[in-house]
Amino acid sequence: MSSRLRVLRKQNRLSLEALAEQAGVTKSYLSKVERGLADPSISTALKLARALGVDVGRLFSDEVEPELVTVVRAEERTPIAAGAGPGAPHYEGIATGLSGKQMVPFVMYPPTDATGSPYKSHDGEEFLFVHAGTAELEFPERTVRLGPGDSVYFNSALPHRCRSTGAEPAEILVVIHDDPAGPSERVPTLP
Repeated sequence: MSSRLRVLRKQNRLSLEALAEQAGVTKSYLSKVERGLADPSISTALKLARALGVDVGRLFSDEVEPELVTVVRAEERTPIAAGAGPGAPHYEGIATGLSGKQMVPFVMYPPTDATGSPYKSHDGEEFLFVHAGTAELEFPERTVRLGPGDSVYFNSALPHRCRSTGAEPAEILVVIHDDPAGPSERVPTLP
């Protein structure tokens, strides 16, 4: 139960103190339960499950839960946006069925001409990894050329846009982290 409780608490973005308060136990006792140094009574387990919004059986299950591990096969990616015409950008979502995630992963096929595309910016951080092809990531003051295996990590508040530079659109893994602790949970604008 200890590791499962910790995972569920973190998945719910609760501190030890917050969960202890909601369940009516002390922080030190909850810490001992999470470390496997104490076993909760049935009534305490019920309170913890209620505070976490789960069935009490999930606290004791040995099975890895589907929402804790999500596998998306290449052919199962979710189309999330596509431009019209050849050379236009399109995006494929990864792990779109997983709720409560703090990162937004997707595969981007940038357009071949980004001069007409406005720069985008949003809260958080962004990571790009070029899987295939070549691309340029443009910032107002700098352009970064990228080839297969190259990556870049940046503060996504910087205005940016991306374009493919080869004969075929580049295939780029993009992971955006948008801190949900902000004013509201929002879906970042795609680059």
